[in-house]
Amino acid sequence: MKRVFSYISQEGVLGLEKIAVITGANSGMGLASTIELAKQGVRVIMACRSKERGEAALNEAKEHSGSDKIELMLCDLGDLSSIRRFVSEFQEKYPVLDVLLNNAGVVMTRRKETTDGFEMDLGVNHLGHFLLTNLLLDPLLAAEQGRVVTVASGAYKAGKIHFDDPFLSRGFNAIRAYAQSKLANVLFTRELAARLHGTKVTANCVHPGAVATQIGVNRDTGFGKTVLNMLKPFFLTPQQGAETALYLSLAPELAGTTGQYFYRKKIQQLKPKAQNKQEAERLWEWSCKQVGIPNLKTIEQRGYIQ
Repeated sequence: MKRVFSYISQEGVLGLEKIAVITGANSGMGLASTIELAKQGVRVIMACRSKERGEAALNEAKEHSGSDKIELMLCDLGDLSSIRRFVSEFQEKYPVLDVLLNNAGVVMTRRKETTDGFEMDLGVNHLGHFLLTNLLLDPLLAAEQGRVVTVASGAYKAGKIHFDDPFLSRGFNAIRAYAQSKLANVLFTRELAARLHGTKVTANCVHPGAVATQIGVNRDTGFGKTVLNMLKPFFLTPQQGAETALYLSLAPELAGTTGQYFYRKKIQQLKPKAQNKQEAERLWEWSCKQVGIPNLKTIEQRGYIQ
């Protein structure tokens, strides 16, 4: 499959232009990642929920990167139909995807549901990215070396997949919901890597550290903003928080590294519950049912004979 675009790399050698999709690209680490990847000559598609905030971020990204190879495409990870529309629009324009950076995330202080009735943390942080990634496997597999990078969190250590009540209709609290979604991110990454074994697509996740972003701040009421401003001096900047995700997205030495959890650009040992193969398979099967896709266990079942 031929590429449409080309670029001059930093070394000055004519090469193939890389294409990246970044979710939650309108602020925080997503915006920082957009700017840095664009500076490296990558064509970046900013996948954002809000047209207004997305357009403002698009202008900012172009200004700070000096690149015009950035575009906005709307995608609401809390709405399965929106994710499907995004993928359809993306594939109409681009047959190949080099990097999928699953960056978007929410922390809900009160229980709220997505358009499809999922608890918001699990629905956006895990199920939205689960569907998006699965629907983008074709262009990722068509890339010279596709990469899926998912922003997880050290909060996975406090997490448990509540299969008896995954949407926490009983006993919701913010820590339980967020930690569950972050453990799901790690289990998803490991199972995705296993299912992509034998291909050139890798899947890794990252703990960015304590980063001063707008996550947890209510955009309508401003609730949480005062606390965030007070703590900012003690947090990493979005640019610092994005460093490891960018490393996973581009570093040539990681071409064969998959199924790993990174912190500060180094592989970290996972807690046993995050390495539980049975839990990962169970979560994958459950997730397929929730988002309405078949549970295809091998790439061969998708028609890719390696």
